[in-house]
Amino acid sequence: MKYINRDEIKVKPLPGRALQLFTGQVDAASYSEGITSGFAHYSVESGPMSPHRHAEEIVYILDAKDAWTRYGGFGDEPNELGEPLELKEGMILHFPENEWHVFGFAEGGHLDISFFYADPSVYSNQ
Repeated sequence: MKYINRDEIKVKPLPGRALQLFTGQVDAASYSEGITSGFAHYSVESGPMSPHRHAEEIVYILDAKDAWTRYGGFGDEPNELGEPLELKEGMILHFPENEWHVFGFAEGGHLDISFFYADPSVYSNQ
């Protein structure tokens, strides 16, 4: 087992968010081939986020002020995103594999999440 405090995980600034990767294959505090997990902070400092998709994902909302998500569609482009869903502390979101989604916030807002997703290639032979 590996134990680490969140404040010991380096912050990786990306367009639209600041990440702290706990597990993963690159730049994570603890190496894992199968699971990527960590924390993300969305605010004006990181700018707007672009819609994205990846493996099946679970998101736990740690803190939210005037924050939202839009989601939907499984095609090559994120052109089927639905209306914004307001996010509140304590919500749990489950995005199916390859569903487009994006997080955002109103002026003065922010969002803090904990996220978990698996690398589908690791489990494809089971």
